Amino acid sequence: MTDPNQVDAVLDAVARGDSAAFMQVVQAHGLMLRSYIGAQVFNTGDVDDLAQETFIAAYRTLHSFRRGDDMGAWLRGIARNKVLMYFRSTQRRTGALDRFRAEVVEIMGDDLEVASAGDRHEHIAALLRCIARLPEKLRRVVHAGLDGTKVSALAEALQTSAGAVYQLHYRANQLLRECVLKEVQDV
Repeated sequence: MTDPNQVDAVLDAVARGDSAAFMQVVQAHGLMLRSYIGAQVFNTGDVDDLAQETFIAAYRTLHSFRRGDDMGAWLRGIARNKVLMYFRSTQRRTGALDRFRAEVVEIMGDDLEVASAGDRHEHIAALLRCIARLPEKLRRVVHAGLDGTKVSALAEALQTSAGAVYQLHYRANQLLRECVLKEVQDV
Protein backbone atom coordinates (compact mmCIF):
# COMPACT_ATOMS: atom_id res chain seq x y z
CA MET A 1 0.00 0.00 0.00
CA THR A 2 2.34 2.68 -1.29
CA ASP A 3 -0.22 4.45 -3.44
CA PRO A 4 -1.29 7.64 -1.63
CA ASN A 5 -4.81 7.26 -3.06
CA GLN A 6 -5.16 3.81 -1.45
CA VAL A 7 -3.92 5.16 1.87
CA ASP A 8 -6.33 8.08 1.66
CA ALA A 9 -9.22 5.73 0.85
CA VAL A 10 -8.43 3.61 3.92
CA LEU A 11 -8.09 6.70 6.13
CA ASP A 12 -11.43 8.02 4.86
CA ALA A 13 -13.13 4.66 5.44
CA VAL A 14 -11.79 4.43 9.01
CA ALA A 15 -12.87 8.03 9.65
CA ARG A 16 -16.40 7.06 8.54
CA GLY A 17 -16.41 4.31 11.17
CA ASP A 18 -15.34 1.35 9.03
CA SER A 19 -12.71 -0.05 11.40
CA ALA A 20 -12.37 -3.18 9.24
CA ALA A 21 -10.79 -1.05 6.52
CA PHE A 22 -7.69 -0.78 8.70
CA MET A 23 -7.07 -4.48 7.97
CA GLN A 24 -5.78 -3.35 4.58
CA VAL A 25 -2.98 -1.52 6.39
CA VAL A 26 -2.26 -4.60 8.53
CA GLN A 27 -2.18 -6.86 5.49
CA ALA A 28 -0.03 -4.51 3.44
CA HIS A 29 2.53 -3.79 6.16
CA GLY A 30 2.35 -6.81 8.49
CA LEU A 31 5.27 -8.77 7.05
CA MET A 32 7.49 -5.71 6.80
CA LEU A 33 6.70 -4.72 10.38
CA ARG A 34 7.30 -8.21 11.78
CA SER A 35 10.60 -8.40 9.89
CA TYR A 36 11.64 -5.02 11.27
CA ILE A 37 10.80 -6.06 14.83
CA GLY A 38 12.20 -9.57 14.34
CA ALA A 39 15.59 -8.19 13.39
CA GLN A 40 15.81 -6.75 16.90
CA VAL A 41 13.80 -9.18 19.05
CA PHE A 42 14.56 -12.89 18.81
CA ASN A 43 11.50 -14.39 20.53
CA THR A 44 8.79 -14.94 17.91
CA GLY A 45 5.99 -14.58 20.45
CA ASP A 46 7.35 -11.19 21.47
CA VAL A 47 7.69 -10.20 17.79
CA ASP A 48 4.03 -10.99 17.20
CA ASP A 49 2.96 -9.19 20.38
CA LEU A 50 4.97 -6.10 19.50
CA ALA A 51 3.60 -6.05 15.94
CA GLN A 52 0.05 -6.31 17.29
CA GLU A 53 0.73 -3.53 19.81
CA THR A 54 2.12 -1.39 16.99
CA PHE A 55 -0.97 -1.84 14.84
CA ILE A 56 -3.26 -1.13 17.78
CA ALA A 57 -1.33 2.05 18.58
CA ALA A 58 -1.39 3.03 14.90
CA TYR A 59 -5.15 2.53 14.72
CA ARG A 60 -5.70 4.59 17.84
CA THR A 61 -3.49 7.42 16.60
CA LEU A 62 -4.42 7.21 12.93
CA HIS A 63 -5.67 10.80 13.14
CA SER A 64 -2.04 11.91 13.64
CA PHE A 65 -0.85 10.33 10.38
CA ARG A 66 -0.16 13.06 7.83
CA ARG A 67 -1.63 12.29 4.45
CA GLY A 68 1.04 11.99 1.82
CA ASP A 69 3.63 10.60 4.26
CA ASP A 70 5.00 7.06 4.02
CA MET A 71 2.69 4.75 6.02
CA GLY A 72 5.45 2.12 6.37
CA ALA A 73 7.88 4.65 7.83
CA TRP A 74 5.20 5.89 10.24
CA LEU A 75 4.48 2.32 11.39
CA ARG A 76 8.21 1.58 11.81
CA GLY A 77 8.49 4.67 14.01
CA ILE A 78 5.71 3.38 16.24
CA ALA A 79 7.33 -0.08 16.25
CA ARG A 80 10.70 1.42 17.18
CA ASN A 81 9.12 3.00 20.26
CA LYS A 82 7.37 -0.27 21.17
CA VAL A 83 10.68 -2.17 20.85
CA LEU A 84 12.46 0.39 23.05
CA MET A 85 9.76 0.07 25.71
CA TYR A 86 10.01 -3.73 25.41
CA PHE A 87 13.78 -3.66 26.04
CA ARG A 88 13.36 -1.30 28.98
CA SER A 89 10.75 -3.53 30.63
CA THR A 90 12.74 -6.68 29.82
CA GLN A 91 15.81 -5.12 31.37
CA ARG A 92 13.89 -4.33 34.56
CA ARG A 93 12.49 -7.87 34.71
CA THR A 94 15.92 -9.34 34.00
CA GLY A 95 17.43 -7.27 36.80
CA ALA A 96 14.78 -8.47 39.24
CA LEU A 97 15.25 -12.05 38.08
CA ASP A 98 19.04 -11.77 38.44
CA ARG A 99 18.61 -10.49 42.02
CA PHE A 100 16.23 -13.38 42.77
CA ARG A 101 18.68 -15.91 41.31
CA ALA A 102 21.50 -14.45 43.37
CA GLU A 103 19.41 -14.79 46.52
CA VAL A 104 18.52 -18.41 45.67
CA VAL A 105 22.16 -19.25 45.01
CA GLU A 106 23.15 -17.62 48.27
CA ILE A 107 20.54 -19.55 50.24
CA MET A 108 20.57 -22.90 48.43
CA GLY A 109 23.71 -22.84 46.27
CA ASP A 110 25.50 -25.74 47.92
CA ASP A 111 22.39 -27.95 47.90
CA LEU A 112 21.66 -27.18 44.23
CA GLU A 113 25.25 -27.90 43.22
CA VAL A 114 25.23 -31.30 44.92
CA ALA A 115 21.84 -32.19 43.42
CA SER A 116 22.79 -31.28 39.86
CA ALA A 117 26.45 -32.35 39.76
CA GLY A 118 25.77 -35.84 38.46
CA ASP A 119 23.09 -34.94 35.94
CA ARG A 120 24.84 -31.97 34.36
CA HIS A 121 27.54 -33.95 32.56
CA GLU A 122 25.04 -36.49 31.17
CA HIS A 123 22.67 -33.79 29.92
CA ILE A 124 25.42 -31.78 28.26
CA ALA A 125 26.83 -34.87 26.57
CA ALA A 126 23.32 -35.84 25.39
CA LEU A 127 22.70 -32.32 24.07
CA LEU A 128 25.99 -32.32 22.13
CA ARG A 129 25.18 -35.72 20.59
CA CYS A 130 21.72 -34.48 19.64
CA ILE A 131 23.05 -31.27 18.07
CA ALA A 132 25.47 -33.35 16.00
CA ARG A 133 22.54 -35.41 14.65
CA LEU A 134 20.55 -32.39 13.46
CA PRO A 135 20.40 -31.64 9.75
CA GLU A 136 23.04 -29.10 8.66
CA LYS A 137 20.67 -26.14 8.37
CA LEU A 138 19.20 -26.72 11.84
CA ARG A 139 22.71 -27.13 13.30
CA ARG A 140 23.67 -23.75 11.83
CA VAL A 141 20.59 -22.16 13.41
CA VAL A 142 21.45 -23.66 16.81
CA HIS A 143 25.08 -22.53 16.62
CA ALA A 144 24.04 -19.06 15.48
CA GLY A 145 21.65 -18.80 18.43
CA LEU A 146 24.38 -19.85 20.85
CA ASP A 147 26.80 -17.37 19.28
CA GLY A 148 24.25 -14.54 19.50
CA THR A 149 24.03 -14.03 15.74
CA LYS A 150 21.22 -11.69 14.72
CA VAL A 151 18.31 -13.28 12.94
CA SER A 152 18.70 -10.95 9.96
CA ALA A 153 22.35 -11.96 9.50
CA LEU A 154 21.50 -15.64 9.77
CA ALA A 155 18.61 -15.27 7.31
CA GLU A 156 20.98 -13.64 4.83
CA ALA A 157 23.58 -16.37 5.31
CA LEU A 158 20.96 -19.09 4.80
CA GLN A 159 19.40 -17.14 1.91
CA THR A 160 15.97 -17.20 3.52
CA SER A 161 13.63 -14.92 5.45
CA ALA A 162 13.68 -14.03 9.14
CA GLY A 163 10.36 -15.84 9.51
CA ALA A 164 11.90 -19.01 8.11
CA VAL A 165 14.78 -18.70 10.58
CA TYR A 166 12.28 -18.49 13.44
CA GLN A 167 10.57 -21.62 12.15
CA LEU A 168 13.92 -23.43 11.84
CA HIS A 169 14.83 -22.35 15.37
CA TYR A 170 11.52 -23.64 16.73
CA ARG A 171 11.92 -26.95 14.89
CA ALA A 172 15.52 -27.38 16.10
CA ASN A 173 14.43 -26.77 19.70
CA GLN A 174 11.64 -29.34 19.37
CA LEU A 175 14.00 -31.96 17.95
CA LEU A 176 16.67 -31.27 20.57
CA ARG A 177 14.16 -31.45 23.42
CA GLU A 178 12.84 -34.81 22.19
CA CYS A 179 16.32 -36.17 21.51
CA VAL A 180 17.79 -35.15 24.88
CA LEU A 181 14.83 -36.61 26.77
CA LYS A 182 15.23 -39.89 24.88
CA GLU A 183 18.99 -39.92 25.38
CA VAL A 184 18.76 -39.27 29.12
CA GLN A 185 16.03 -41.89 29.58
CA ASP A 186 18.09 -44.51 27.72
CA VAL A 187 21.08 -43.98 30.04
